[in-house]
Amino acid sequence: MFAPLTWVLVALSLAAMVYAVVLAARNKGIDWTVLGIIGVIEVALIAQLVIGIVQLSGAERDVSGPFFVGYLIGSLLVLPVGAFWALAESSRWGAGALAVACLVVPILELRLHEVWTA
Repeated sequence: MFAPLTWVLVALSLAAMVYAVVLAARNKGIDWTVLGIIGVIEVALIAQLVIGIVQLSGAERDVSGPFFVGYLIGSLLVLPVGAFWALAESSRWGAGALAVACLVVPILELRLHEVWTA
């Protein structure tokens, strides 16, 4: 697994979460800035999916393939669901839902790192 990409994803997701929490605290919905950050994170997650599957196919270590690929796909799907929910709910709770989705991504990334290194 490409560890620097994992840590960049964790940092970007936490930054997006803080921004979404600030929007929710100011009683505002999401804006284009947070959606742009989410887009960058999604592109990086797609790159991680490709890199992870390629590395899994050549791995000599004992990695649980279904769990590993499941975490890769799960982390890829969380942010679009949170973004659609935030767009559907134009109040502060939309930004709150997106903040929760942005918090789930680092949790999945850390678990993915744990599965790969175990």
